[in-house]
Amino acid sequence: MTRARFRTVPGWVLVPALLGALFVLLPLVGMLLRVDWPNLWGLLTSESSLTALGLSLRTALISTLLCVVLGCPLALVLARVQLAGLRILRSLVLLPLVLPPVVGGIALLYTFGRLGFVGRQLEALGISIAFSTTAVVLAQTFVALPFLVVSLEGALRTMGTRYEEVAAGLGASPTVAMRRITIPLVAPAIASGAALSFARCLGEFGATLTFAGSMQGVTRTLPLEIYLQRETDPDAAIALSLLLVLVAVAVVGFSAPARRRRGAGFRSGLSGWLREADVSSGVRLMPMGPGPHRRPVEESLPTGAGEYPLLRTD
Repeated sequence: MTRARFRTVPGWVLVPALLGALFVLLPLVGMLLRVDWPNLWGLLTSESSLTALGLSLRTALISTLLCVVLGCPLALVLARVQLAGLRILRSLVLLPLVLPPVVGGIALLYTFGRLGFVGRQLEALGISIAFSTTAVVLAQTFVALPFLVVSLEGALRTMGTRYEEVAAGLGASPTVAMRRITIPLVAPAIASGAALSFARCLGEFGATLTFAGSMQGVTRTLPLEIYLQRETDPDAAIALSLLLVLVAVAVVGFSAPARRRRGAGFRSGLSGWLREADVSSGVRLMPMGPGPHRRPVEESLPTGAGEYPLLRTD
């Protein structure tokens, strides 16, 4: 059984794979060896540490919610709409993935800061964003949004449109098809992208420091607290780094399991429903296998979707 699993992988690949794994794991081991285990709890529960951790969790949750609200429609448009210029838009949306975070912070500062072309208008209304908790949320959202867009757009392209086309043939509007078919099918990808975005928000440093500054209880998130503690209390910095690593491991672990099983389960249930609709409505649809997306219909299609449980709009 073990040999069968490695039959398609050349043996020499295991050597660089092992070196790559060691390259990632050895620094973590080095950090673990430097942790002050007897005083770990006291270092983690200090007032400054708890304040920074609480601020990081609150802002990361809000930023992740913004990523989901803004990123899901954006990914849907990039994956399904055919318009000139969308390739350029995709490149610009994914730009924060390759930009240094400090450059993103400068861009946000000269947009929403007091002298920015948007911030100047907000200042006239008495709204100040730069160097506030709102600035932390905007900085985290700016750097984390592409993670959700990339994850969800890939899932949408892989899924195709055959299920939505069948639903449209049964009388479902695009909104109903999206709510009842598209979103459940890509829900694992949304959860995975949201988890990765949350982890990115939690570890954001450069854009936050540039755009929001470092004020305790207002903008000093956990990465900023670690940076400051590194100069004055290295043991506290290592303890907080360990905490951040554990949270990141938990988040990444949450984003990985059972994505394929959940998607496959919904597809199985959807295929079963389509077969039941085929029998009950007299609409004969071709099997949902590979091939052209369009499915020939031998009899007239129903005019509405009210009688189909999956497509009900009430």
